[in-house]
Amino acid sequence: MAWHSSYHLGLRQKQCHSTDFEVHRNWLAITHSLPLSQWYYEATSEWTLDYPPFFAWFEYVLSHVAKLFDREMLNVRNLNYSSSRTVLFQRLSVICADGLFIYAVHECCKCIDGKKASKELTEKPKFILSVLLLWNFGLIVVDHIHFQYNGFLLGLMLLSIARLFQKRDLEGAILFAVLLHFKHIFLYVAPAYGIYLLRSYCFTANKPDGSVRWNSFSLARAASLGLIVFIVSAVSLGPFLALNQLPQVFSRLFPFKRGLCHAYWAPNFWALYNAVDKLLSLIGLQLKLLDPNKIPKASMTSGLVQQFEHTVLPTVTPLATFICTLLAILPSVFCLWFKPQGPKGFLRCLILCALSAFMFGWHVHEKAILLAILPMSLLSVGKAGDASIFLILSTTGHYSLFPLLFTAPELPIKILLMLLFTVYSISSLKMLFRNEKPLFNWMEKVYLLGLGPLEICCELIFPLTSWQPRYPFTPLLLTSVYCAVGIAYAWFRLHVSVLTNPAARRTKKQ
Repeated sequence: MAWHSSYHLGLRQKQCHSTDFEVHRNWLAITHSLPLSQWYYEATSEWTLDYPPFFAWFEYVLSHVAKLFDREMLNVRNLNYSSSRTVLFQRLSVICADGLFIYAVHECCKCIDGKKASKELTEKPKFILSVLLLWNFGLIVVDHIHFQYNGFLLGLMLLSIARLFQKRDLEGAILFAVLLHFKHIFLYVAPAYGIYLLRSYCFTANKPDGSVRWNSFSLARAASLGLIVFIVSAVSLGPFLALNQLPQVFSRLFPFKRGLCHAYWAPNFWALYNAVDKLLSLIGLQLKLLDPNKIPKASMTSGLVQQFEHTVLPTVTPLATFICTLLAILPSVFCLWFKPQGPKGFLRCLILCALSAFMFGWHVHEKAILLAILPMSLLSVGKAGDASIFLILSTTGHYSLFPLLFTAPELPIKILLMLLFTVYSISSLKMLFRNEKPLFNWMEKVYLLGLGPLEICCELIFPLTSWQPRYPFTPLLLTSVYCAVGIAYAWFRLHVSVLTNPAARRTKKQ
């Protein structure tokens, strides 16, 4: 892995960095210089601490190494501080944290069926999977150019998945419980874990037709899972419960006042919904059916994140997004219980939970698409149909991350990295399933090839037009809406595959 780390180190030394760099520097300062009782109250910077306690402690540990590089980065009042030593430390911390991700990939590769194994190393499913995960374009962009610790967190999730595949259910449950207290976004996939562990661990036997044998329920096993959740939650939240600060912590973790969409629309259902609302409002203005004075000035195309009201369509509330998300995950959860397919069925349900939350959730970040793309990599080397869904999802989802890198020097970097990963993904999976039907139909090919003209339009043509000063958010809108179509299509196809796959009919005794 030396060349892997060296390559990333070269990227990380660039001096331009995102707002997330300042976010994590501020969290280092908060956890290092302030007492625990002030962590979730400190508001000197706009980038307040809004991750669960385990991640706060993670920053606290890092801060004791950070002081060896530059103590000034740990001053809460040093806003936007970015000395060369600070940049070096932040970048190196992500490299070191990636060690867990690399180990998780190694464990996941052990879980892959080797029936399709070729004599050539580069044609083996395990090798292809390792490349798809270790060189994932999204992780390189989000962690190693933009700056975050997603590799570390997704490594915890992948390791948890691997433990469930290895029938080490309690270890998988512990890892996931810990993960939830590192970053609460993984609540998206909690239904998959809860139903699978209840169905396959707490119930110890199935009937011959695959349905659950109700009298096989193990109270001891259910209690052990409950104890895991209780202990991990007590360690994480206990100190804040003792300080009577749980309401404050939760208000930071779930800030519903931030609005339906992030500053850049995540390519989901609400992006399409917002686009339709904008289109209807423009038509209404042209036909003089709407009063221009009554249209909110802080429109969705301004890039702002505060709450607002739609112009024509009904305004979406947090409750509405919760109901939509719940309805979207119900079919996959239903199949996980009534049509059990073992760990692979769990993995499909997990991906659908992540995708459904991405499609219909409140204030979804575009980077959340990685929660579905990386687990989908595991399925992509097993079946041609899954490989097709993965390629559409990853290509579209990865392209939707392009706006994160918006400077001119970053343009060739992101295009080259995207092309390298996409070309390898398509060629390697085509080779793996060369004896089966083509991975794409003509419609899918046309859609994916359309990303090229879209990029040319957004990056080269639109900035030269007279529309640029008046509608600067238009390229983001086009990118989000176009990618939302592809992600919605992949979500639909995965739902169909879950609903049409037969249940595993076997009796299970433990």
